[in-house]
Amino acid sequence: QVQLVESGGGLVQDGGSLRLSCAASGRIFSFNAVGWYRRTPGKQRELVASVFSGGRTNIADPVKGRFTISRDNAKNTVYLQMNSLKPEDTGVYYCNTVPIPLPAWGQGTQVTVSS
Repeated sequence: QVQLVESGGGLVQDGGSLRLSCAASGRIFSFNAVGWYRRTPGKQRELVASVFSGGRTNIADPVKGRFTISRDNAKNTVYLQMNSLKPEDTGVYYCNTVPIPLPAWGQGTQVTVSS
């Protein structure tokens, strides 16, 4: 069974930066588009960024220009660089495949942005 382990979250001030990492067991990242999802208070989980096997990326409008996604297939790891963080970015961040996520989600990593 594939396991996804997210890390790198924390508490930062408005305008701060964080870099999230997601390590996956198995080689799923070599063959699939992967992305970062988040669940913010009062909202359903949403896809914020995705990266395809060829390196092309999609960034959701709420975080465009602030978040960057990248992947290292050799390490089975995907990253999310988050700059200019805002309080509304507060939530739990998860990685998974795109467009259809695997049924087994990781624990996620908590990101809290204080105003």
